[in-house]
Amino acid sequence: MSELSYSSGPSLTPLLGQTIPAHFRATAAAHADSSALIDRHSDRRWTYAEFDRDTDALAIGLLERGVKKGDRVGIWAQNVAEWALIQYATAKIGAILVNVNPSYRSHELEYVAKQSGMTMLVSQITAPPHSDFHAIATEVAAKVPGLELVFLDTVPADLCGDAIIGERESFAHLIGNGRSLLDDASAKYSVRLQQLMDELAMDDPINIQYTSGTTGFPKGVTLSHHNILNNGFFIGELLGYSPKDSVVLPVPYYHCFGMVIGNLAALSHGAGVILPSPGFDPAASLRAVAEEKATSLYGVPTMFIAELEHPDFPTFDLSSLRTGVMAGSPCPVEIMKRVIDDMNMEEVAICYGMTETSPVSMMTRVDDSLEARTQTVGRVMPHLEIKIADPVTGLAVPRGQKGELCTRGYAVMLGYWENPEKTAEAIDESRWIHTGDLGIMDDDGYVDISGRIKDMVIRGGENVYPREVEEFLYHHPSIRDVQVVGISDEKYGEELMAWVILKDGVESLDAEAVREFCSGKLAHFKIPRYVEVRESFPMTVSGKIRKIDLREEGEKIVHSQADG
Repeated sequence: MSELSYSSGPSLTPLLGQTIPAHFRATAAAHADSSALIDRHSDRRWTYAEFDRDTDALAIGLLERGVKKGDRVGIWAQNVAEWALIQYATAKIGAILVNVNPSYRSHELEYVAKQSGMTMLVSQITAPPHSDFHAIATEVAAKVPGLELVFLDTVPADLCGDAIIGERESFAHLIGNGRSLLDDASAKYSVRLQQLMDELAMDDPINIQYTSGTTGFPKGVTLSHHNILNNGFFIGELLGYSPKDSVVLPVPYYHCFGMVIGNLAALSHGAGVILPSPGFDPAASLRAVAEEKATSLYGVPTMFIAELEHPDFPTFDLSSLRTGVMAGSPCPVEIMKRVIDDMNMEEVAICYGMTETSPVSMMTRVDDSLEARTQTVGRVMPHLEIKIADPVTGLAVPRGQKGELCTRGYAVMLGYWENPEKTAEAIDESRWIHTGDLGIMDDDGYVDISGRIKDMVIRGGENVYPREVEEFLYHHPSIRDVQVVGISDEKYGEELMAWVILKDGVESLDAEAVREFCSGKLAHFKIPRYVEVRESFPMTVSGKIRKIDLREEGEKIVHSQADG
């Protein structure tokens, strides 16, 4: 009988039985003078001792504002130093950090704030290309009872209104107050904070990250200290991180890629984190590597492509690079070759996972072949189990046979926040979490992801669930029915195509009109690039819409337009 598609990750290194602040405190003490965080955009730097002290001060500032263990504190910002400070400060007092996607619009932010029971939102004021943070946060705060706003900058006088209180609500005031209390001669606040840290449990929930579901409503993935600290730690172990390493982090903090694969992998090993820019900027990332002599660089394939194709690429000295992480979508062979040869990243790794698994469940190793790093997502992580299962029976299939990838172990989420029904749908009675991805395991345990059971679209590393977009487009006055599918795209991996049936009396609808309707209401990566009108949808005998037919037809239309 063929060997079954099951694999576990043995390891001589035990799991960490600590909370995030306890482990960080020990790391900071051991590497007090090493660089912990560099924010190049604002020209600010922290050693481990300074980062530990500032997160203590911020934690005390939060306590004095009434934030307590279990409270949900949202962070809505790009990659700025304050994001990392909030991450560790909330962990020190046991508050649950709620990651908010910077691309969210008002209705998305309002839903997340209400569903999580958020009591405080720390937000940017200055707007990235797709958002006016101040206006949206103020609008939402007026609709969510008890939601307090803290802005990362002092609120200009002309923006102060009834919903906020201006400078007193600034992040600078919050951490400044904490520093003053931390310097109190009696040291009572330091003692109080340490007592709170000692009372935390490693299985306490510490983070909520929202991921969209097929119902159209985001689900709050609830993660513990044990989940994300260990996942970050073992990623760092496999990358060979030490205090000699520094990681350039252009991937977003709001996602597990930034806060776990980035912050927790590096800061659990005494390595440094370098933020090249608030939003992705290929030149800023390359400059950060060259000028800071970084050893590791992260990105989704489209980011690496943008860096490699930058006109000034040959002028950057990338000889310090050794490793890095590529994740989010499959990497083309030629791009991986260039990353290894032209960027000196001989030990670059591919990571695979999902937010529900903290996130990484599979990873290539630094000595894996080019074939393994381009045709598979690697092998199972230490202390985890995976199987390729028959989607109907749940039984492991023989190796070489396609089935659903399932994961079990320490990394599996606590559940979806206040959503036991959806949790039960994702995690079975044996604690296997079902990814919805189709995979094939070879004889050496490497897995090739060959498709998705569900219709999730991955656009430039962002997971987009068609049902969420469809639910929104149903509100368009001209649309009677709509189906959204993913169409292959060279730049982003996939783009969205909306197939629509128009209401009676409506003669036409083009992509520009649909994009205009979505603009300002949906995150930019959820807005369909293509729109096609038809009178009916292909159906199965049982009455289900055949999205595979729509995808195939869409591919032909897009490719014929490109060829023309």
